[in-house]
Amino acid sequence: MVIREMSKEECLRVLAGTRLARLACAHENQPYVVPVYLAYHGASGCLYGFTTPGQKVEWMRANPLVCVEVDEIAASDQWVSVIATGRYEELPETPGSDAARLRAQEHPRQLDEAIPAWSAGSRPCQCDDERERAWQILKALPVWWEPGSTAWVARAYRNPAEPFVSVYFRIRIDRVTGHEATRDSSDAISYAAPAPLAGRWGWLGRTLTRVFGGMSKGD
Repeated sequence: MVIREMSKEECLRVLAGTRLARLACAHENQPYVVPVYLAYHGASGCLYGFTTPGQKVEWMRANPLVCVEVDEIAASDQWVSVIATGRYEELPETPGSDAARLRAQEHPRQLDEAIPAWSAGSRPCQCDDERERAWQILKALPVWWEPGSTAWVARAYRNPAEPFVSVYFRIRIDRVTGHEATRDSSDAISYAAPAPLAGRWGWLGRTLTRVFGGMSKGD
């Protein structure tokens, strides 16, 4: 296996093509990682997301420094991993915006009702409002409101009186790094080892096959 460092442009392309990511935050020296749906917006250089109030929102409000990890895994020796560090910025409603005028006043009874009312039938966004900009970016993703709304529904079953509150946010990326792993030629030879040896002995069998196979060829 060969691991190489990716360029910034390559890392951003991975972010742009990723839907599910892992978001890490910390509070009082305690880290916390959750899966989230994020959409990368190249023009602003930010990741946009949607959720509902909960532990991660409370922690990011207290400490906005966060980290995002995304990966693409084809095999144990063929993968891509990108890490972006940045700052959490919550996008509140602004007076007079469509979000404020059209937001549902009652919490949804079903998960499919958890989509903000202004996401359907509202006027085209001119993106003067950052909250509406976030929605415009996110709506290109199927079921973009998950898993935030799913978590809210789970809480609502425990407390039917809990109101539905949508939280739109962005992560302003400060730094992005990534690594790509590819299979090298020696790995390809080892994987072609006879099944009894490679299969029963795992990595040791592949190593022995590589070593002793090379010695037999040189003799």
